[in-house]
Amino acid sequence: MTSEQREIQRKLRILEYAEKIGDVSKTCRYFGIGRASFYRWRKAYSDEGYTGLAAARSVQHNHPNKMSPEVEEKILHLRRTYHLGPIRIVWYLERYHAIKVSDAGVYRTLKRHGLNRLPRGTRVRKIHTQRYNKQVPGHHIQMDVKFLIFKGKQGQKVKRYQYTAIDDALRVRALKVYKRHTQANAIDFVDHIIEKFPFRIQQIRTDNV
Repeated sequence: MTSEQREIQRKLRILEYAEKIGDVSKTCRYFGIGRASFYRWRKAYSDEGYTGLAAARSVQHNHPNKMSPEVEEKILHLRRTYHLGPIRIVWYLERYHAIKVSDAGVYRTLKRHGLNRLPRGTRVRKIHTQRYNKQVPGHHIQMDVKFLIFKGKQGQKVKRYQYTAIDDALRVRALKVYKRHTQANAIDFVDHIIEKFPFRIQQIRTDNV
């Protein structure tokens, strides 16, 4: 099987999965793709079948210097969410998505969308490459709940629960505060991190959720 055939099979699996569960948003989060890509593939498959997916991919060969919408989506997401610079974005895409782009191409994409300069004072989140054993993002997510007590406007005690999830590979963190510590809120938080993290989550570990 050629690389093109494998890519077509991947698109078919994504389309079939969406049809099976009946939810495009969850499908895109699960496979780490953009909704625009999904709808483009679905239209191509509806219009031309299997060959439609092949044709959609082969168009890129006629424009070797043009970046695909899928890659642009990943670049913009990494910039907006994790404040990575062009060189780190290049490294991340090649290592974890097998996508090769130049730092100049990344910079042009950021500039075209007005993201070539971060706001003053923005902290760049560091990516650790050697400190942790789990090197693949999403392979191991640690999820915990912290009990918080605040003083209300009238001096009364206010109880809250902070749910936190940390990826072992990149140390990317997401958190959300709830009024109650319930199973429904735990499920809601899992949906929240699935949507926010730019990679597929394979395993979540927790001691108290």
